[in-house]
Amino acid sequence: MDHEIRNRPAFAAVDIELNQGESIMAEAGAMVSHTDGIDIRTDRGGGGLLQNLKRSILGGESFFRNTFTADRPGTVTFAPPLPGDVVQYDLDGTVYLQSGSYLAASPEVDVDTKFGGGRTFFGGEGLFLLKCSGRGPVFMSSYGAVEKKELRAGERFTVDTGHIVAFEDGVTWDVRKVGGLKSTLFSGEGLVCDMEGPGTVWVQSRSPDAFVSWLVPHLPTRETGNGGVSFEMGGNNFGGGGGRGGNV
Repeated sequence: MDHEIRNRPAFAAVDIELNQGESIMAEAGAMVSHTDGIDIRTDRGGGGLLQNLKRSILGGESFFRNTFTADRPGTVTFAPPLPGDVVQYDLDGTVYLQSGSYLAASPEVDVDTKFGGGRTFFGGEGLFLLKCSGRGPVFMSSYGAVEKKELRAGERFTVDTGHIVAFEDGVTWDVRKVGGLKSTLFSGEGLVCDMEGPGTVWVQSRSPDAFVSWLVPHLPTRETGNGGVSFEMGGNNFGGGGGRGGNV
């Protein structure tokens, strides 16, 4: 299985070349295109029903996974949902990925959910991790550019939880809130993760949570009959008592 990552670092996509009989698993919706002779099977991924529900709800990933198998040599192209980079990691053990960073992996890689840190009261931001174990290539994506940080044994590193892409199993970590109530409300900071080596940490230059926090106040809004507020995006209304979703 060969691969080529194109259009780095802002709008990356990865071409994965499969020999006859080879397979690659990917997050639902990640495929851009494929050549003739690629069979696609949609299932719930590895594990049972409860495990996959847990992975979908806690990990923020789709309940369904697509497996692409080459009936003859061919190419499948994947891209992340947000503008950013794609990183390939040769897994031989365990690595933890921030929810949303998983793009694709070898079928020999098991993907499970590991919950860490909890949800902060403000904005629903937390640290939700996918635990990837086994041996084979893993493709992870970032929002913005991705930076690889090599931590020596005992070296400490603190990063906002929204900027974590992944980290190796040897890295110990602890999630905490920055400051008190006032700093959380006015500084825009919420949770950070204190990490300690040895191991590798991948960090993204942009945070999806920060982007949403910036975007929502700029969306057209209107008051609803029950005292709530709804906003419009793409011709759809979100929020309000009788519309899509709940009050915003």
